[in-house]
Amino acid sequence: MAEYAGGRTEAVSVTEPLVVEIDGRDTLEEALDEVLIGQTVLEKLDLFVDSRRRRLVPNPAHPDQPVTKLKFAVTRPAKPVTALLG
Repeated sequence: MAEYAGGRTEAVSVTEPLVVEIDGRDTLEEALDEVLIGQTVLEKLDLFVDSRRRRLVPNPAHPDQPVTKLKFAVTRPAKPVTALLG
């Protein structure tokens, strides 16, 4: 189910994964029939909306590459590859 910017909802199909590339940054996403660039794409690409100049800009804290933020990370000692292969 998709909700349009005007509030109307409609059942729409989902595409196969596609690559979204903006300013040399890319991410893998699924898309619906007709969508706006979603918040998840902007977060994955680490881009901000400059509404005054009507453009997207890289996060100033990470100007060279996107950085994904995690809510919680568990630190565990790494297992040797031989232990994983059995």
